[in-house]
Amino acid sequence: MGRVLAQQGHEIRLMSPEYVRPYVKSQKNDDRDAEGIAEAASRPTMRFVELKSQDQLDMQSLHRVRDRLISQRTSLINQIRALLLERGYIMPQGKTKLAKRLTELLEEGASDLAPRIVSLIKDMRDQWLSLDQSITSFDDEFAQQAHSDDSARRLLSIPGIGALNATALVASIGDAATFARGRDLAAWLGLVPRQVTTGGKPRLVGITKRGDKYLRKMLVQGARSAFPTLSKSPTALGAWLRGLLSRAHTNKVVVALAAKIARIIWALLRHKRVFESAIIMAN
Repeated sequence: MGRVLAQQGHEIRLMSPEYVRPYVKSQKNDDRDAEGIAEAASRPTMRFVELKSQDQLDMQSLHRVRDRLISQRTSLINQIRALLLERGYIMPQGKTKLAKRLTELLEEGASDLAPRIVSLIKDMRDQWLSLDQSITSFDDEFAQQAHSDDSARRLLSIPGIGALNATALVASIGDAATFARGRDLAAWLGLVPRQVTTGGKPRLVGITKRGDKYLRKMLVQGARSAFPTLSKSPTALGAWLRGLLSRAHTNKVVVALAAKIARIIWALLRHKRVFESAIIMAN
């Protein structure tokens, strides 16, 4: 709808609903909602959302479908484990080990499971394999897109950012100039501390967890995978991580690294550069 109106010459301004709510007077109805939207849009400090292109929306749709398939696979695997646990079979952790153990268990006469239960678990295993194939197909598509898009290729140079993260971030962020600085992007992703101020005394608590939950999850997972290598590297980023580790828990340091990566992402997209980690020379 926004793109259609823009083609007709209208100026499109998208706002988060939470920014409109304070301007809605008394009880909610359509007239007061419209009045509140008009009042909020006229504020000089109001923040607007950039209109996304069709390609961005298509990429976000692919990520949502893949995420749903991941949830279905996890639910299916957990149900297989539960069914076997009820019958005295404790399955090993990890998808690879579970698949191998299932193959051994479902062999002719290898277990005392009822024939109907064996047939049921075989059918569930086939569904699992089908989900694996669909997820792999999505991953291949994301990898191809990441290497064909200039912005995504820049993000691939960042430790902890792969094809999945890069395509999701480019599709959601769009034009990095929408954010004035890197911290604004980190705040948009909910990776900055929430401030509670009373009597002029500011106090920082946990991260806000605002914005896109999927992107925040991907960034934190990427930061966790890159953390062991980065924390031991003789770089400025490695020295910063080691300093944090001396006074904070590892989980907090990982989230701080995710926020740092978000700022790096903004810098690379805004200035069209690739990530370069400078080595600290020993004295």
